[in-house]
Amino acid sequence: MTEKVTIADVARLAGVSRQTVSNALNSPDVVREETRERVLRAVEELGYRVNQAARQMRTGRSRLIAIRIEPDRDGINGSVLDRFLHGLTESAAQSGYRVLLYTAADDQAEVDTFEDLLGAYEPDAFVLTSTHHGDLRTAWLLDRKVPFVTFGRPWSADSAGTPHAWVDVDGAAGTAAATRHLLDAGHRAIGFLGWPSGSGVGDDRREGWARTLAAAGVDPTGLSRATSDGVADGEKAAHDLLRSDLGVTALVCVSDSLALGALHAARSPGLAWRPGGGTAERPVAVIGFDDTPVAKAVGLTSLSQPLAQAAAHCVALLTTLLDGQTDPGEPPANVLLEPSLVVRQSA
Repeated sequence: MTEKVTIADVARLAGVSRQTVSNALNSPDVVREETRERVLRAVEELGYRVNQAARQMRTGRSRLIAIRIEPDRDGINGSVLDRFLHGLTESAAQSGYRVLLYTAADDQAEVDTFEDLLGAYEPDAFVLTSTHHGDLRTAWLLDRKVPFVTFGRPWSADSAGTPHAWVDVDGAAGTAAATRHLLDAGHRAIGFLGWPSGSGVGDDRREGWARTLAAAGVDPTGLSRATSDGVADGEKAAHDLLRSDLGVTALVCVSDSLALGALHAARSPGLAWRPGGGTAERPVAVIGFDDTPVAKAVGLTSLSQPLAQAAAHCVALLTTLLDGQTDPGEPPANVLLEPSLVVRQSA
């Protein structure tokens, strides 16, 4: 039977004290980088494994960050949070944390899960996704002083003074960039397929499109349609808009699911257009949002969110909170990232 490797063995091989090994593994910020790397090499060479139970008793930390797994929808846009979760897991590991996954059907079920997890596993913090108007989860965590960060802004009307950290992607900046791209290509009547009013994310993305059209001297009135987030819904809404008398030649969509449906509609017989009265027909241009694998597969131009960067910022904000490095008098840190337009055949 292989003899168990101890912290003393690691210290002996690295040429440091046992306390230095402990600091390198539990509080790396107090150890010089050169020393930490030497300790980590010794850990890897000996195959040393930290006793998590002992570490938790010693530090009062579980080194766990909890996050909900989003329910599977149409298999397209669900990949966005899958990629975010992958980035979060990598960033957490680099900071000495592990990710604890859970499921919940709605806000109340998630709050109930918070209580269960805090009692059974004692996660150090939570990352919340899919923020929305009237979000119950943030108030519950704030009341109990449980550290957390949200991937998504607080969308409630009174959220200006919400005392919690968040990271988000600027959807309005993204759809504005998409609309400018189409304007530069000669389009004027640019339609928008979005979600019903009241979705913070959806309203934000619609605003970027509408503001950019208006700045170009195009009245956006009547050029948008709101529908549920599905391929068939997008196709139906696109048909309705393209068959109107508005002369729509391009579509900006709130998601890749709607954009894929719009692409089906735009490639239907009779919906091509003739720019400038010329004889060469051009298909209706379509731009999606989220740059999913499906977008790449079908040649859909789409807006890509910097998900790995967003995840890294979430972990950085949480470690700052957990290490007590925040000034109580300062407002919580917020990070707003810009998406990038990935141009393909569709626009």
